[in-house]
Amino acid sequence: MDAFLLSFGVIFLAELGDKSQLMAMTFATRYRPLVVLAAVTVATLLVHAGSVIVGRVFALALPRDLISIVAGVAFLVFAAWTIRGDELGEDDESRAARGGRWALVTIGTAFFLAELGDKTMLATITLATTNEPIATWLGSTAGMVAADALAIGVGAVLGSRLPERAIKVFAAAAFVVFGLLLIAEGLGFIG
Repeated sequence: MDAFLLSFGVIFLAELGDKSQLMAMTFATRYRPLVVLAAVTVATLLVHAGSVIVGRVFALALPRDLISIVAGVAFLVFAAWTIRGDELGEDDESRAARGGRWALVTIGTAFFLAELGDKTMLATITLATTNEPIATWLGSTAGMVAADALAIGVGAVLGSRLPERAIKVFAAAAFVVFGLLLIAEGLGFIG
């Protein structure tokens, strides 16, 4: 349960203001929200399953203290990435504009491709190196789907009123705390 809750929280925060959350908002303006949410869920299940597998391979191949230090540094990088923010590029906007009859496939494919190498994928890999894999997979998937559901449901109504800077600062601060704790654990100061 700890791995599920940690993964849920970290990925939920990482997804706030992320490119794929912006894509969810864009798709929701054109397609039924449940279709968008279903496509996001399927794509996220697939990407995060692969991320957990990669993370577990690293966990088996590398010493645990080294993993904690590298994971901590990665979380500090995620904090900086969160502050920098994401924007939809022209390719992302064109993917969001297409769809037609195959909306579920189009949206799912766009999300799958957008997540490859994204900070939520990398954060899931990082979490999987030190946490139970199934709980990490389900927690990270639930966190991402919840954040994207927020974008789908609330984004269109409150998009201009949400304090984007405050959300980014809060998410970045959480990454810094997690990163410093992991580094301290890897160096033997805690744990």
